[in-house]
Amino acid sequence: VNYRKNLGPKTNLKVEKSSNHVLFVFCIKQVNKSCFTLSTKGKHKENLTTMTSAEEKHKTDSANLLLFIALLMLTIFTIWIFKHKRIRFLHETGLAIVYGLIIGAIIKYTSVGGVVPHRGNVTCSTSGGDPQSAVPSFVNIPFNHSSYVYTLQISDCPRSEFTDRELQKMTFDPELFFNILLPPIIFHAGYSLKKRHFFRNIGSILTFAFIGTVLSALVIGSIMFGFVSWMMVYNTDPSFSFGYVDCLLFGAIVSATDPVTMLAVFKELKVDVNLDALLFGESVLNDAVAIVLVSSIQKYQTATSSSFSSGAFFSALGSFIGVFLGSFAIGALSAVITACMFKFTKICHFPVLETSIFFLMSWASFLLAEAVGFTGIVSVLFCGVLQAHYTYNNLSTESKARTKELFELLNFLAENFIFGYMGVAMFTFSHHQFNAIFIFGAFVAVMISRACNVYPLSFLLNLGRRRKIPFNIQHMMMFAGLRGAIAFTLAIRNTCTKGKQMIFSTTLLIVFFTVWILGGGTTQMLTWLKIKVGVDPDAPTQTEQTNIDNQNNVSIYCDVVYCNCFCNFINLKTVSDGQVSVAQPKYADSAWMFKNWYKFDQFYLKPILTHAGPPLSTSLPSCCTPLANCLTSPHAYAVKNIDNDSDADFILND
Repeated sequence: VNYRKNLGPKTNLKVEKSSNHVLFVFCIKQVNKSCFTLSTKGKHKENLTTMTSAEEKHKTDSANLLLFIALLMLTIFTIWIFKHKRIRFLHETGLAIVYGLIIGAIIKYTSVGGVVPHRGNVTCSTSGGDPQSAVPSFVNIPFNHSSYVYTLQISDCPRSEFTDRELQKMTFDPELFFNILLPPIIFHAGYSLKKRHFFRNIGSILTFAFIGTVLSALVIGSIMFGFVSWMMVYNTDPSFSFGYVDCLLFGAIVSATDPVTMLAVFKELKVDVNLDALLFGESVLNDAVAIVLVSSIQKYQTATSSSFSSGAFFSALGSFIGVFLGSFAIGALSAVITACMFKFTKICHFPVLETSIFFLMSWASFLLAEAVGFTGIVSVLFCGVLQAHYTYNNLSTESKARTKELFELLNFLAENFIFGYMGVAMFTFSHHQFNAIFIFGAFVAVMISRACNVYPLSFLLNLGRRRKIPFNIQHMMMFAGLRGAIAFTLAIRNTCTKGKQMIFSTTLLIVFFTVWILGGGTTQMLTWLKIKVGVDPDAPTQTEQTNIDNQNNVSIYCDVVYCNCFCNFINLKTVSDGQVSVAQPKYADSAWMFKNWYKFDQFYLKPILTHAGPPLSTSLPSCCTPLANCLTSPHAYAVKNIDNDSDADFILND
């Protein structure tokens, strides 16, 4: 049993697993059934120092957090200078990485090594040899009027042997990123979604996000298996293994695209709205698919050996589908409950309370999904989408502005913190595994997989799209395959083995390259591909403008011919060469699934969940009038225009 000296009172000590047995630290505890005795082996100092006492630890942690705050402040001031000078060759995330690298190098090469904790062995035996005695969960060691408590914690991952205590302090728990920093980023992506352009390209976005991500992971995994086979020829470590499933895991990790750099440039330059919607929509859903895919592959690894198992494969496939659908259901349920809560209460009179409940209910969707074994990231993503679609309509004016600003701020800080920590981790992580063959193969595989994702799927989609995806847009989508926070967070969660450490180190290099080189060349690529900029995202498209002109012509024709008679219904008439003809319904050419969903949402869901939409009494049978009056907001009776929502025309010809 390993233990550490020089630890302060009430210090938690993690446990290791050796090749032969599990090592743990526990306390001697008098119980009725048995008594444990403690003996130590090896020489060690007699006096336990208090250099790492609670107070000292608090000071050190505060100093480390202060360092990261200084990194963020430096990044923010540099961003302001770049925006003021209109410098676009390096995005804020790239700046955060650069400053992180500088701080990491300073910490690594200038910090003075402190007192390295002494490690020794402790053996335990039971008094009387009772085999039924349970291993205690806590160890209480009294020494020099102090009580030292150690906790039992079994881990599958061996302890990281840091050569410098300061480097150990600068390495955060990987779960911090996944459970604390990622949820605001993902929720903001869903909450700030431009529904009109997103749903206009929904078919293409779903194709790129689901089929494209799985295809990308398979292509990367297959290519990497060839490079790994080449790499194993020169391997001299007999304990090192890296199979095809590990290659697929790496492919799933780096298939999570994060073109935040390009999207920021797109927003500033106001590029073509379809390109912006395709990239943003793909990245939002792609993150969720990649996270669930990684989880499914890891479950497959634990359920089978190195050989292929059909049972484990279908179990992992079912887990992928079940986890995704279950996470979606939890996110949707959380959004529906929040929308009803704000609709049927008067909490909008207290904007601070309203915003607080909105924030907590959104975060609860993440925690609930994690608690029941699903993926919180997927849950919080769809919670954000539905909160924006339903709950946002029930918020007060002040809370609408406050929630958008709140999650925009959290997204900005969390994202820059993660990218800054990437730079720091390049030096503070002490188990990097860099292999030239693996790194070269990873870059080749990433580029080929992106091409296999964009071009074949675009060709197939153009066969059914009325608004084709032109080649310059396809080339830009190929160029926009950046990796970022999601890939980093997935890679850092498990760095126990040399193979996992090699995945993490290579993922860091891929993120750095794509953010600096591809992100920095966004403006030049837009110019070279002749993609339109300065486009008003709220301006109607050519098809929409034609419909508007036709409707205006209907009114003019009616005024002249029928002496101002009442004929303002949308699908009554159009004018063509001076003749009156029957117009097509607004969504007649849309896909039947989205057309029917729009009708169901507009006539039933929105009247129930929000203050918008037509009264339910116009949609439900007359026998349901009491129920309709109970569920319909009074505001719906005052404003009976059923098609005045800002996203009412989200179903357009794709």
